[in-house]
Amino acid sequence: MRAQFLVLAVSLAVACGGESPVPPPLTPVPDAAYLAEIESWRAERMEGLRRPDGWLTLAGLYWLEEGVNTVGADPASDLVFPAGKAEARLGVLHRADRQVRFEASTASVVSHDGEPVTSLDLASDVGGEPTTLEHGSLSFYVIERGARVGVRLKDRDSELLREFAGIDHYPVDPAWQIEASFEPFAEPKMIPVPNITGDVLDQPSHGRIVFTIAGAEHSLEPLGEPDKELFLVFGDATNGAETYGGGRFLYAGPPDADGRLRVDFNKAYNPPCVFTPYATCPLPPPGNRLRLAVVAGEKNFGAGH
Repeated sequence: MRAQFLVLAVSLAVACGGESPVPPPLTPVPDAAYLAEIESWRAERMEGLRRPDGWLTLAGLYWLEEGVNTVGADPASDLVFPAGKAEARLGVLHRADRQVRFEASTASVVSHDGEPVTSLDLASDVGGEPTTLEHGSLSFYVIERGARVGVRLKDRDSELLREFAGIDHYPVDPAWQIEASFEPFAEPKMIPVPNITGDVLDQPSHGRIVFTIAGAEHSLEPLGEPDKELFLVFGDATNGAETYGGGRFLYAGPPDADGRLRVDFNKAYNPPCVFTPYATCPLPPPGNRLRLAVVAGEKNFGAGH
């Protein structure tokens, strides 16, 4: 998966390269209220990352085969969990198409909502909250990505979580708080959204967000309903250098009655894949690769993934 990601990241960096407009000038003294807003947003973001079930706890990603999939720390298992944190044999995951059932080993201690589990049908993350199983500091649940069904493993005692010291940011610059307009499509269209695992999922977009920076017009195609917050997966010319090679995320809107909204790139943030190779992050769709350097928001974390 790492090799596949590198190919995707290089492709994105090339796509975002070329001549770039000069970004807006740094505002020397941002408004105190605006600074407080951004600091509050960053604090909330850090609090979310430090949760005992947050992205910093990811410890494994496994794709299930049809039929029997053995689980445990035994290297002969189909799903090999971390040694020293799991028993040699925890049990078996039975997959029948998109249905998954867990059967515990008699000697294992696996629970769900605090109750011991011997046999349990597992709901995936597609319909909302998945059925989560616990064993010591580990937890795991079923995910669906395209045609694949897998298991995501978390460790609330992960080294990354214990040692996490925060993320670097560009200086807060109100000039990157951009006034924009939402231009709805005549009909919602499906846009291809690739992800880090190599899948491409068609997702609905109801319009495009249009804005001007340094005299040049740019646009992004958001996901989500236009009467709610719009979700942006975007790339720019900083990717692969100062920011994560796979792009960044941002929420905007919703637009007002006149279609006006504000896009605040100071709140651009890293996808989970910057922290771990076990996430399944979306990458910027073709229409969301800006040919300028967005020197605002979160910078890369470590060497990235």
